[in-house]
Amino acid sequence: MSNPKSNLWESVIGLEIHVQLATQSKIFSSSPSKFGVEQNTQASIIDLGLPGVLPVINKKAIEMAVKFGCSINAEITKKAIFARKNYFYPDLPKGYQISQLDNPIVGKGSVMIDCEGDEKEIGITRAHLEEDAGKSIHDKYESFTAIDLNRAGTPLLEIVSEPDLRSSKEAVSYLKKIHSIVTFLGISDGDMSQGSLRCDANVSIRKKGEEKFGNRTEIKNINSFKFVEKAIEYEIKRQTKVVESGEEIIQETRLYDSNKNETRSMRSKEHANDYRYFPEPDLIPLKISSEYIQSVKEKLPELPEQKIKRFCSDYLINEYESKILNSSREMSVFFETIAKSVKDVKTAAKWIVGDFLAILNKNNKNISESNISSEDLIDLFKNLEENNISNPAAKKILEVLWDQDLTVQEIIKKENLEQISNEDELLKIIMKIIEENPKQHNQYKSGKDKLFGFFVGQVMKETQGSADPKVVNEILRKELNQ
Repeated sequence: MSNPKSNLWESVIGLEIHVQLATQSKIFSSSPSKFGVEQNTQASIIDLGLPGVLPVINKKAIEMAVKFGCSINAEITKKAIFARKNYFYPDLPKGYQISQLDNPIVGKGSVMIDCEGDEKEIGITRAHLEEDAGKSIHDKYESFTAIDLNRAGTPLLEIVSEPDLRSSKEAVSYLKKIHSIVTFLGISDGDMSQGSLRCDANVSIRKKGEEKFGNRTEIKNINSFKFVEKAIEYEIKRQTKVVESGEEIIQETRLYDSNKNETRSMRSKEHANDYRYFPEPDLIPLKISSEYIQSVKEKLPELPEQKIKRFCSDYLINEYESKILNSSREMSVFFETIAKSVKDVKTAAKWIVGDFLAILNKNNKNISESNISSEDLIDLFKNLEENNISNPAAKKILEVLWDQDLTVQEIIKKENLEQISNEDELLKIIMKIIEENPKQHNQYKSGKDKLFGFFVGQVMKETQGSADPKVVNEILRKELNQ
């Protein structure tokens, strides 16, 4: 879709993020909530809503919701009420979903995002607990849809933002911030590929300077950061084109097709009264005391902002490096494991942010999929600290570590990468190179200081990069000036 000609419009965006909580069992039953098991093997009679069964709230899900609320300085309700959200769909076996409408467990809060260097506060309207539905599988059988009810009853925390986002990039920054919070809290693994974190985007446009919101569309179930940006960007352009042609935006639910990079209409947008919410008769109101909230708050783990500041102060690294090293919980743990085992943490941080992440990106892997372990890097950095290997050798070792199942020491021996630091051995090599290059030697002595780099390069070439640069420089300066 071509870009609209007019710059009179601004987008107004709000996100509804569904976070699957990392409990061992479902929200209202003792059924397990594991991902990837055989279809329809972990749905109990409670999940199916069979006659005579009663739901029982999962205490751990309550604790996780309160944890999130405390982490964003939100209001925590003292009396949470569950409701039945009624609608018919084949993968909703009870014909209703237990959710919250009034008195959600988490009320108003906010988070700060950093979008391309600009900080902005994004309001959070609410976060409420609900159970997930099952899954419809449309491509397993020809002409039939299969239903897998393993996911039915899985605990979700739905986090609803204020319409404070003004671009697709801000939306992605906000989504990443929520992802970071829930994973650092340990309340979700945040794996978008497995549906642990899903997002609906409400998008509208209005003329710049106007306060009234335009009609919005809701884009359902976007499951990656990249697709969130693309879906919102497409929808903004589509709506702008519609309005500029003199038509009105229809309030509706739309689906994002990642293959065609477009949104398409699914159904008209529902309102709350369409679901005929009413209080869940089988669950009494949940009372949450101030003492309980305080006890949860006191046990909160270190959050990303706190870790970023601590890494800067404790390890004397810069803020840019600290943000990258805290870009995910896995990366934070990975770095700190290394930091506790090496002497030169600043250098280790630069290697991780630089060459190590470059290898991950080159192979399109994240930290949890790395072929190189924290133990491998500890061994590598210790060899660097002890001058057993040079920087070029360390880069070579990283590449081999990724491709081959070898230890650092095995690679050093196999590739003959041990650094030469012996002065007598290096003196022989340097004298040989000076004798073989008399012209350059005379030019250097005549004042062409830049030729010093030529001699360093020749030594490195002769030793295949294994000479200790510091020792080489010292001996070369002495011998070249004689």
